[in-house]
Amino acid sequence: MNAQTQRLAVMAAVLVAIAIGFHVLTGSFLTAENLYNIAQQTAVVGIVASGMALIIVARQIDLAVGSLLGAVGVLMAWLQYTQGWSVVASLFAGLGLALAVGLFQGWLSAVIGIPSFVVTLGGLVSLRGVAFLVADGKTQPVTEPWLLALGGGLDGSLGERGSWLLGAAVIALIWAWQFVQRRACLRAGGAPDSRSDLIHGALGTLAVVVVVAVFNAYRIDGQGEGQGLPLPLVIWAAVVIALGFMAKHTRFGRYVYAIGGNPDAARLAGIPVRRVMIQLNLLLAALVALAAVVAMARLNAGTNSMGTGMELTVIAAAVIGGVSLAGGSGSVAGTVLGALIIQSIDSGLLLTDVSIGWRMVVLGQVLVAAVVFDRVVQK
Repeated sequence: MNAQTQRLAVMAAVLVAIAIGFHVLTGSFLTAENLYNIAQQTAVVGIVASGMALIIVARQIDLAVGSLLGAVGVLMAWLQYTQGWSVVASLFAGLGLALAVGLFQGWLSAVIGIPSFVVTLGGLVSLRGVAFLVADGKTQPVTEPWLLALGGGLDGSLGERGSWLLGAAVIALIWAWQFVQRRACLRAGGAPDSRSDLIHGALGTLAVVVVVAVFNAYRIDGQGEGQGLPLPLVIWAAVVIALGFMAKHTRFGRYVYAIGGNPDAARLAGIPVRRVMIQLNLLLAALVALAAVVAMARLNAGTNSMGTGMELTVIAAAVIGGVSLAGGSGSVAGTVLGALIIQSIDSGLLLTDVSIGWRMVVLGQVLVAAVVFDRVVQK
C-alpha cells in the first residue's frame, strides 16, 4: 500500500468515525434521509473540488470559483426567466462565460506570469460584482422540470430500479478495469498481485451495493418506492471517475503532476507548461459551470449570493482529501472524502444545535489540522 492509498484509508476511517460519533450523539445522523441530504448538499462542492485538486497539484490556486459560480448561475437563470431564452441556449451561454473567464485568468497566470493567487483574488471580487449586475441583484427563478431534476429533490433521483441498474453497471466496470490492469501488468512482464486486485474489487463492489441500498431505503411519505441515487450525486460521481482516469492514465494528467513536482524540470523536458496551465483553468471553469447548473436547480433559481464563500470550502475539501498545497501530489478521489468530511461535520453540528458561529470556527480549524497533517506526512 503506497503513501497516497494509506492517506485515503486514514481519511476514510476519519469519515466513518465522524459519522458514528454524530450518530451516537444525535441518533439520526446515519439515517437514510440524512445521508441522502448530505450527498445532495455535498455534490456542488465536490464537483468543483475535483477540478481544484488538479489546480493545486500544479502549484496553482483559484479563489474565484465561488464568484464565478454565482455569475454563471445568475446569467443562466436571467436568460431563461427575463430574456426568454431556451434552457439549452442559456446553459451554453453560462458555459461560454465560464470558459472565457477561465481562459483570461489562465492567460494572465501562464503567459503574463501574474501569480494565480492575485489573478483569482481579483476575480473573486469582480465576478461577484458581475453576479449582481447581470440581474440587478434580483432573484431569477427557473421552472423547467428536467433542469430542476438535476438538483435532486422529489423528482431528481433514479428510483430503486434505476439505481440498481447503474450500480450493476459500475460494479461491472470495476471488475473490467481490474481485468484490464492485470493484463497490462502481464504484458509489461510484471507479476500482478491477485490478492490485492481481489480485495480492491470486493471493496469497490461492497461500497456500491451499500450506497445503492442506503439511498433506496429513503422513502418520502406517499411514495411507494425509495428515492434511489440522487442525480447530483450521479453527476458528481461521473466527474470524479472521468477526472480520476484523466489524472492517472492520460498524458495530460502526467503533465499536470510533472509541473507540480518541478515546473522548471517539466519545461526543460519539453512539456508545454503554459498550454497545460491554460487547459487546467478551462477545465476548472467548465466544472464550475456544471456545478452552477446543479446549484441553480437545487435552489430553483439563480441568485447573486450563489457560491459565496465556496472557494474556501472547495480548497479545504481538496487539502483534507490529501492534495498537498506544495503541489505535485494528491488525488481526485481524495476530494470526495474531503468534501464528505466537511459536510458531515457541518451537518452533525447542525443536528446537535451548534450555532453557525461555532460551526464556522470548527470547520476552519479542521482545515488547519489537515494542513498540519500534510506537513507532518511530508516530513
